[in-house]
Amino acid sequence: MKQQTTYLLLGLALLGLVAGLLAAWLGPAGWAGPIWAAATLPVLGALLVQIWTSLRRGDVGLDVVAALSMSAALVFGEPLAGNVVALMYAGGQLLESYAQGRAQREMTALLGRIARTAMRFEGEHLVEVPIEAVAPGDHLLIRQGEVVPVDGSPLDGDAVLDVSALTGEANPARVAPGGEVMSGSTSLGPAFTLLATSLARDSTYAGIVRMVEAAQRSKPPMVRIADRYAIWFLVLTGSPIAMPSGSSC
Repeated sequence: MKQQTTYLLLGLALLGLVAGLLAAWLGPAGWAGPIWAAATLPVLGALLVQIWTSLRRGDVGLDVVAALSMSAALVFGEPLAGNVVALMYAGGQLLESYAQGRAQREMTALLGRIARTAMRFEGEHLVEVPIEAVAPGDHLLIRQGEVVPVDGSPLDGDAVLDVSALTGEANPARVAPGGEVMSGSTSLGPAFTLLATSLARDSTYAGIVRMVEAAQRSKPPMVRIADRYAIWFLVLTGSPIAMPSGSSC
């Protein structure tokens, strides 16, 4: 669901709840119920569209329970309860949309740090090559302010590096010749020569990017469990509704 649509639905649900409460307290009798029902219907409609789209992908989630709750509340004459569920659902969708947007921005920033080229020594000359062309054993020039393209070790003096993007450590790290320099770190000191020890696709930073991408594509374990058993939640939540009005639990 798009964020603009989520804002609109949340605003309608909240406005309907407040307007219905004011009508119940101050307005003409009988107006509160229709107001709450009218505020619930747009959220329910958007939710049904989303459920239909998910079902076509073979994905059954707990959204079905929210739709059932709103529908049952309207059918059994509890529009206030339906409005409250609609408000909770729209609010949850907004929080989820915000979290996804933030994760996407973080991912964009992460990808923006990937070096695309490297300066490789070829005899007495420096040649700019794509990082995919870098092989273990190549000698690379890492200048001040550049992001290290592949894992390696310094050859001619200490390397002063900003590794905060990798470890969160704010203080610069100093790596002596023969030490380990991780790709994705930024050179803060004088230029140095790096002996490449891995391919770009096997480097530390490439592995971090792959893990973040995989985490974004997957659902948290608790969400996967809830979605897996959503149909049983649906049966359990629907069974009291299906009982006659005179029955007791």
